[in-house]
Amino acid sequence: MSVDVVTFGCRLNAAESEVIRREAERAGLRDTVVVNTCAVTAEAVRQARQTIRALRRERPQAKIVVTGCAAQTEPQTFVAMAETDRVLGNAEKLSAASWTQAHAAFGLADAPKAIVNDIMAVRETAAHLIEGFEGRTRAFVQVQNGCDHRCTFCIIPHGRGNSRSVPMGAVVEDVGRLVANNYCEAVLTGVDITSYGADLPGAPKLGTLVKQILKHVPELKRLRLSSIDSVEADRDLIDTFARDERLMPHLHLSLQAGDDLILKRMKRRHARQDAIAFCDTLRRLRPDMVFGADLIAGFPTETEEMFNNSLDLVEQCGLTHLHVFPFSARPGTPAARMPQLDRAVVKERARRLREHGAIALRQHLDAEVGATRRVLTESRAQGRTEQFTPVKLSAAAAPGMILDVRIAAHDGRQLLAA
Repeated sequence: MSVDVVTFGCRLNAAESEVIRREAERAGLRDTVVVNTCAVTAEAVRQARQTIRALRRERPQAKIVVTGCAAQTEPQTFVAMAETDRVLGNAEKLSAASWTQAHAAFGLADAPKAIVNDIMAVRETAAHLIEGFEGRTRAFVQVQNGCDHRCTFCIIPHGRGNSRSVPMGAVVEDVGRLVANNYCEAVLTGVDITSYGADLPGAPKLGTLVKQILKHVPELKRLRLSSIDSVEADRDLIDTFARDERLMPHLHLSLQAGDDLILKRMKRRHARQDAIAFCDTLRRLRPDMVFGADLIAGFPTETEEMFNNSLDLVEQCGLTHLHVFPFSARPGTPAARMPQLDRAVVKERARRLREHGAIALRQHLDAEVGATRRVLTESRAQGRTEQFTPVKLSAAAAPGMILDVRIAAHDGRQLLAA
């Protein structure tokens, strides 16, 4: 049997899983499952551990390798699990040598179970020449890794290290190669992609990179961005949304809260009005723009009034697709030392925020009925619009096609094609 990769978390992890699969197979591993973990919440770590136990029951003879952000931030958690055979850090998981060493070490009683080095010592991020993505019709392109910011709730810098960028020419070549392999859409991914370029010669911004991709890969039909920090969006990026329809009219924003005091305690770099102004500006320049956002419910010290400001932000920014996180105290972060709210209050606020998001999504779906949208097919029965809204197709279509689809209705979660 070949190498299977189980991926948790972000689109960057999804892109890296393809590198993991390739390098592990090249190293000669067989009948191996790699669990690429996420550490953004305690629940994400719990789900990874639960999955590892289930995999061991289902495949008692397979080798199980654990890697990713949770393996980097708390390696001993996974070393202590009898179900795991190997633990690799976030830098090691992308190294061909690590997988060769892992293959050689299986069966050696004195081999170390974990290889997890200091992620803060990593200074560069290479382009990982991915030819394709198993089971996907869009390709994820890593342009950046790590984060120089230190939000008080976030453990991810400890899992990813400091910000580092892939050179612009390498990114353009990567996109060109994927288009040559018949991918219609490329998604630029990273941990903090709006910090792109600060460590490169000349410090090019994300907007410059986007313009270069669209200029030098004219065959690319659709370019999409993963989550961004709106306060760091540069003028070239904003202008490109207005000028080039190949840059998809959908952005997922790292907003986290709608109250200025909570944002300050989170050590975010924007105020409430900054988020509203950004959404207003983009929507004025690109009227079909749709926004999603990450929002945290129940941050330490959050009062009901502060929480209501987050609820209100959904309407003020015109948010459509919400990722709601009940606050999860991560050991080692400043927020874990702040006065915590009762878990019942946190869960209840998360529920209300999700309900608010469901209403916003339904309003968006209502407005789409009767429109004709360009849909990229993801499977024979499913696709997504340029605004990333899911569409159930009325007739089977080959994956990877872009179709003009008239929207007849919706079911509260997705659009239904005529």
